[in-house]
Amino acid sequence: MSQYLYLILNLGSLSIPLLYSVFEKKFHFIQYFKIAFISIVSVAIPFLIWDAIYTAKGVWGFNPDYYLGLKIFKMPIEEWLFFFCIPYACLFTHEVLKYLFPKFKLSKSATVIVSFLVMLLITVLLIFNFGKWYTTVNFIVFLLLLAYAVKYHLNTLQEYYPSFLVILIPFLIVNGILTGSLIENPVVWYNNAENLGFRIFTIPFEDIFYAFTMLFSVQLIFNYLKQKSFGK
Repeated sequence: MSQYLYLILNLGSLSIPLLYSVFEKKFHFIQYFKIAFISIVSVAIPFLIWDAIYTAKGVWGFNPDYYLGLKIFKMPIEEWLFFFCIPYACLFTHEVLKYLFPKFKLSKSATVIVSFLVMLLITVLLIFNFGKWYTTVNFIVFLLLLAYAVKYHLNTLQEYYPSFLVILIPFLIVNGILTGSLIENPVVWYNNAENLGFRIFTIPFEDIFYAFTMLFSVQLIFNYLKQKSFGK
């Protein structure tokens, strides 16, 4: 059964949001399925290219005990599914939180302060760890995205920061299992020479910022398409 673990984590993460999207009539998130799909694919493509390059370079890899065996560009099919299942679940979560708690957001001043403090921390870490492949590329992309968001999408950041804290709870559970928590060996292993070597439980510190970059990028595209298609 262990070979189904990665697949189960993907489908388990997707199942409740997808079922709720289809059968819940008041919020009715399924009406946004097309633009959600476009948003997720738009971000998945560069992230999968990044993933394939890092897999080939040995920055990270996959334990064959925990996936079915079908691979594309040296990555198991479950890894490809990850970039669709997890973003959909997180996009859905944020949209539900906005719908249920419209005032669930930070003030503009707090958002700016948090953003600059995070950017300062990441800049310092980047300077002292420049050249480590995962740390360097991950932090540069994160800093560029956050700087862009502060300048042009501050309102979205105000809403997204609290949601991201909620999203981090299932993220820590799923990513914790993938990186070795509660199981004998990790599903996804990391070459610590290419990262900070600091982990939250078994999760590389960089993964939090990698997740934010991926998920917030999906959200920005979704918001644009939603405004264009639905005028809201």
